[in-house]
Amino acid sequence: MLAAVALLAGSGAAEPVPDPDAPPQASQVVPGIWLIPGGIRPRRQPDGNSVIFAAPEGLIVMDTGRHPWHRQAILDFAAARHAPIAAIINSHWHLDHVSGNPAIKHAWPRARVYASLAIDDALTGFLPNSAAEARAYLETGKAPAETAEDIRADMATIADGQALRPDAPINRSAVRRLAGLRLSLNLAPNAATDGDVWVLDPRSGIAAVGDLVTFPAPFLDTACVAGWKTALDRIWDTPFRLVVPGHGPVLTRAQFGAYRAAFAALADCAASARGKAECAADWMAATRDLDPGDPAGALGRPMTERYVAEVLRANGGDSAACKVRSRRQKG
Repeated sequence: MLAAVALLAGSGAAEPVPDPDAPPQASQVVPGIWLIPGGIRPRRQPDGNSVIFAAPEGLIVMDTGRHPWHRQAILDFAAARHAPIAAIINSHWHLDHVSGNPAIKHAWPRARVYASLAIDDALTGFLPNSAAEARAYLETGKAPAETAEDIRADMATIADGQALRPDAPINRSAVRRLAGLRLSLNLAPNAATDGDVWVLDPRSGIAAVGDLVTFPAPFLDTACVAGWKTALDRIWDTPFRLVVPGHGPVLTRAQFGAYRAAFAALADCAASARGKAECAADWMAATRDLDPGDPAGALGRPMTERYVAEVLRANGGDSAACKVRSRRQKG
C-alpha cells in the first residue's frame, strides 16, 4: 500500500467514471503491443498500466494491476485474441502492479513470472508494515467503504505474498527470448524500488518502464533518487521511440526527455531550502502538457508536496525504504 496514493484515492478527488467497476479498454500502442490503462478511481487504490506484447507462442503481460476489473480486462483481451498468456513481467513489486498475478496464473498455469528479487525484502519489511498500518486505519472506522474493500484485498494479497515471487528472477540486464519474442529486460537497482525491471522491444522501439515514469507525480514511497535518475538516463541512452509509463499516457521521446528533466529538477528542489509548494508548482508546470488526466493538479500537487516533505526531506533525500540510504546511515 502506498500511503500518499492511498490518501488521495480515499479522498474522492479522482475523476468519476460511469461504471466504477468496468474493466478498462485495451488500446494499441503499435502493431503487436497494447496498453490496458490503470488509474485512480474515486475512493480507490490505484491500478498500474499493463502492457501486452504479442509473441509467437502467446501473449506477454507486463504488470497485472490490483483490482478484479483490471485483471479481467487482461483475461478478456487474451480470450478475444484466442491466445494464451505465456509470460508475465513485473516491473516492480508494488501491489498495483503484481496483485493480478495469481489470478492470471490460475487461468494460465504455464505462464512464467519474470521479475527482480526485490520483492523478497518487501515481503518481510515494507509490505507487512503497510498491512499493520492499514489494519489500524480500518479499526478507526474512517475509511470509505470502497477504500476499506481495497485495503482488505491488499492485506489478503500480502498474507499470500509468496504467490507474487518470480519464477524466473531478473538478476541483470540482458536480452531474453520470452514466448519466442526477443526483448531487452533491464534491471534498474535502487530506483523506484530496490530492483525495477524495464523492457525495450528492439523491433518497435517501445520501452515499457513501469514506475520509473508515473503521473500525476513520481511515486516516491520506496525510492532511491540517485538510482532513479540513473535509470532514466539509461533509458534515454537507448534507441526507443515511445515510452509506456507505469501510470499515465504513452510518451514520445521528446516528452520522456521533458519528464526526465522535470524529475531531476524536483529532486534538486527537494534537496534545497525551497518550500514544498514551490517544488510541487514547478513539477506541475513542467509536466502539465505530459499528463492531460490531471490538468488542474488536483491529485498531482498535493501528492508532490507530500513526497517532498514527508518522504524525501523526512528521510535525508530518499525514501525510508531505500537500502542505499540505510547503508549511508550505518556508515
